[in-house]
Amino acid sequence: MSCMTHHPHVHMIVPGGGISPDGSRWITKRPDFFLPVRVLSKLFRRLMIERLMAAHAAGRLTFHGAHAALVNMKAFAAYLAPLKRTRWYVYAKRPLAGPKAVLTYLSRYTHRVAISNRRLIAADAKTVTFKVKDYRINGPGRYKTMTLDAHEFIRRFLIHVLPSGFHRIRHYGLLASSAKADNLVLARTLLDIAPSPPEPEDIASEPPPPLKPCPCCGSTMRIIEVFKASEPTTHSAAMPAAIRIDTS
Repeated sequence: MSCMTHHPHVHMIVPGGGISPDGSRWITKRPDFFLPVRVLSKLFRRLMIERLMAAHAAGRLTFHGAHAALVNMKAFAAYLAPLKRTRWYVYAKRPLAGPKAVLTYLSRYTHRVAISNRRLIAADAKTVTFKVKDYRINGPGRYKTMTLDAHEFIRRFLIHVLPSGFHRIRHYGLLASSAKADNLVLARTLLDIAPSPPEPEDIASEPPPPLKPCPCCGSTMRIIEVFKASEPTTHSAAMPAAIRIDTS
């Protein structure tokens, strides 16, 4: 859980191997080593700063309010200079509970925005109260509540809304759209893995037909039981509801 502050970061899933350049075998990683995390951290820092400078030079960055002066290239370079001396961290680890647990964890980021409904506790015209987790504390004490001014809550929420045209999920390498189908077939062949079974068709994909309103009160009728003529009903007289009678 977070306080919804500005915290840009990237989650990446990287396979522990890949297809050889000639496509003849699967190259797997060493048993106890994946990649040098410190080297990757420095590489990511350099590339990120270089891309920011390039975006600024191309006029693709805008600055407002207290940061309006950063429109000047020298001012922007001076602003980024301390980041070159700051240690960046790339956190990489093996999924302890397997790939399904990783996908479940990431789905919370990819299929919702900023905060889930269950974390919202109360709201009125001036404030919003919601659950947060203090990662600096271990034990039950880390779970707390936070109350923000409604405008500040909306501001924090909106900084998590993706800009128009921004893709939340991107695929590269083996899963790049242009070669994904062929790469998956080849990878399964090299690893001697059977293809996944096809997904069952969703027979309930079509919405049910709308119910007619009650002729007495105008509310939507709620069907409790459907029975044919001459058949006994189990409907209780004490249960107020609409009953549809099928005479066909």
